[in-house]
Amino acid sequence: MKNYYDILGVPKSATEEEIKKAFRKLAQKYHPDKKGGDEAKFKEASEAYAVLSDKKKRAEYDTYGKTFAGGGGQGFGGFDFSQGAPFGAGFGGNGQAFEFDLGDIFSEFFGQGGQRANRGRDISIDIELSFKEAVFGTERRVLISKMGVCQVCAGTGAKSGSKMTTCTSCNGKGSIRETRNSLFGTFTQERLCPRCKGKGEVPETPCEHCHGEGIAKREEEIHIVVPAGVDDGEMIRMPGRGEATSAGSAGDLYVKLHVRKDTRFTRDGNTLTTSLSVKLSDALLGGTYTIPTLDGEEKINVPAGVEHGELIRVRGKGIPYGRGSRGDLMVRIDIQFPKKLSRKAKEAIEELRKEGL
Repeated sequence: MKNYYDILGVPKSATEEEIKKAFRKLAQKYHPDKKGGDEAKFKEASEAYAVLSDKKKRAEYDTYGKTFAGGGGQGFGGFDFSQGAPFGAGFGGNGQAFEFDLGDIFSEFFGQGGQRANRGRDISIDIELSFKEAVFGTERRVLISKMGVCQVCAGTGAKSGSKMTTCTSCNGKGSIRETRNSLFGTFTQERLCPRCKGKGEVPETPCEHCHGEGIAKREEEIHIVVPAGVDDGEMIRMPGRGEATSAGSAGDLYVKLHVRKDTRFTRDGNTLTTSLSVKLSDALLGGTYTIPTLDGEEKINVPAGVEHGELIRVRGKGIPYGRGSRGDLMVRIDIQFPKKLSRKAKEAIEELRKEGL
């Protein structure tokens, strides 16, 4: 029995998009009308795609190792080029015809695709944050110039009081059907009506501000909420806040974050680290010091006998994460050794040496 997953080179857990990509790659490589093509392998890949791209057939194949479409035929015979099989058609093992849509698969290298949804252009902007703003989150309002819904006609494209009439180019359908010829024969393609842009109607008198397009260049204030704990270089995606289009959905707005460094702290995930200079006597005997945190100054106890480079953990003073949780602040001890000693200090240290310290 053929393993359709192996033929396409995808795992059994592959998504529909992964299956489509795998078939597109093999179809481009083995298409019999291309130089170096392989008709047998193209038929085999087409057969595998016909099954795995259909949810019902794929479920039957995964369960029983075969499909039961068309009265129990086991598997598919692929394309029959010798008999001039039409584009998108093949024949099952019992001689019955099956069909599947390959229009979107071949659109890239045949230059002919189906009707596609219209979508506005994406926009990218940059904002700068202080280290503290990145840690605790903040809000920004920025003014950007972009194509947006016309505020005069509210996106209808019609002059105030003007009626909408049926588009004569598509007869109100919003799309136009065209007959095209391909390597496989003649097939019909549907595309967005260029006059009404898919709406099926046009204004009797166009809006003078947007000239009937329903969109116009304008400035818009965008409210950006920066969540707590973001890092330098992160991107915030705001769906639908990009540029509008005449008929279809707006693009997205991408906000790239640039976080200024803080000389007091370094960040590693949700943990902050800072340095603390400690006198030699306090390193030996212990002491209390005041350290900076993002919440203000805080006192910590330096234990007696602390070592140079040792870390003291201050819990809950790091980067926020999850629901109400925060990382820790690590304080690195930097023992300051005196460059000059008084006679009294030297005598004291000599006594320590005698004690083996």
